[in-house]
Amino acid sequence: MSKITTGFIGLGSQGGPMAERMLAEGFPLTIWARRAEVAEEYAAKGASTVASVAELGAACDHVGICVVDDAGVAEICDQLIPAMREGSLLAIHSTILPESCEKLEQRCAQRGIRFLDAPVSGGGQGAAAKALTIMCGGTEEAFALARPVFESFAKLIVRLGPAGSGQRAKIVNNALLAATMGLSHAALAAGEALGIDRAALADLIKESSGRSFGFEVYARLPTPAAFAQGAPLLVKDTNLLVDILPGDDDAAVLKAAADHFLGPAMSG
Repeated sequence: MSKITTGFIGLGSQGGPMAERMLAEGFPLTIWARRAEVAEEYAAKGASTVASVAELGAACDHVGICVVDDAGVAEICDQLIPAMREGSLLAIHSTILPESCEKLEQRCAQRGIRFLDAPVSGGGQGAAAKALTIMCGGTEEAFALARPVFESFAKLIVRLGPAGSGQRAKIVNNALLAATMGLSHAALAAGEALGIDRAALADLIKESSGRSFGFEVYARLPTPAAFAQGAPLLVKDTNLLVDILPGDDDAAVLKAAADHFLGPAMSG
């Protein structure tokens, strides 16, 4: 069993399976959750629970955060970083602004804490299958220290550069996914306008040169409204792209294509 003591905050549909894999691989895990029933669920699986974010930070060598957005990460880190031990490591698995991660790394460095932004791709199913992709930004030292923990739930782990680099890659990746779904929405609508059966065309494209992961996701939806739960996250990420590349033509192309699908999905 590894002697690295780990902590995790953000036990949702993505973070929950990641934390479960850490437990399954033998990492001593401490969790903090806002809701008592979530804490009880993980305690039953072998995790330790704490009453505060600060208590978790003081107890762990490696802490992963997987909450929804910048505001959530900032709220947690304001409580967490002052309590973390010198030499420990903070990994941000949320998708947030790269500049936020750069500032977090600076705060961590002042306390001797190592930092990585490490957003993931693959969803909860990917985590459960130990098959996530992790896009990392940070020092080589931090990357090497975090890798054994990351290997408990990921297949491909890539360091892309300094802090913020992982976020930049993840934002581009998700914008491309959303744009592909927008183009898929347009393609099947064009097929229907030409009198082609939608289901038949979808089956054909999935085996032809127009296929992609984004198309396969889109083709499973009866209507864009069926993606109402996932749409806000992709809206967030495409907005992050134009925030970090203001006025950029390529970013605008990706966002416009994505909005062709995300607009109907959100208004559903």
